[in-house]
Amino acid sequence: MNHTVQGHGSGTAFAEGAFPFQISDHPRLRLSTDFDKPELRRALRARRHALSPQLRERAADALAANATALRVWQLARRIGFYLSNDSEIDPMPLMARARSRGKCCYLPVLSRINGDRLWFAPLQHDTPMRANRFGIPEPCVSARELVRAAALDLILMPLVGFDADGNRLGMGGGFYDRSLDFLRGRRFWRKPHLVGLAYDFQRVDALPVNDWDVPLMSIVTDRQTYITAQP
Repeated sequence: MNHTVQGHGSGTAFAEGAFPFQISDHPRLRLSTDFDKPELRRALRARRHALSPQLRERAADALAANATALRVWQLARRIGFYLSNDSEIDPMPLMARARSRGKCCYLPVLSRINGDRLWFAPLQHDTPMRANRFGIPEPCVSARELVRAAALDLILMPLVGFDADGNRLGMGGGFYDRSLDFLRGRRFWRKPHLVGLAYDFQRVDALPVNDWDVPLMSIVTDRQTYITAQP
């Protein structure tokens, strides 16, 4: 897959030496043919957990500045976000920018029928929240307010690891892959545009691809943006 990298843009992240995971300290993980997904998840999650609150905040601000430079962000009206969990990079600074521009913000909620897929609920400042079975807050709205992924222009997705070809390593539940399965049969599509959000140190050389995986079109990090495909 063709891809390009957009480095240090208008919101560029950290001064040299300010970030604790420089390449010299933590080289990009190189995966062997017998690479173990659970072990990789543990290693990458440990790096996230090691970040101080101050560095997490700075990374989230840098990511927000980088993401708003994307054309798909600028054109999107209905955007799916997520609430940071397990030390994921926080999209809340980006959501604040979306609201200031009049964009409609949504959060994923587990399907109320079988619980293995995601719907998306609109989020307002006063929307009540309740925890799902994983302890993650979800908007408490009526069923008629929920929309499918296909109704959104852009979905911002959390991840544990990624490669420059847009392959994503998640937590292993498969919720996003099942919810976005309708995209796998399309060679070209307009929406939703799928953008992964991550710390740059979550990038690995290459990830294996499964038949059910739905690739990302872009990945935005605190340091740069990886453009992997065009919708």
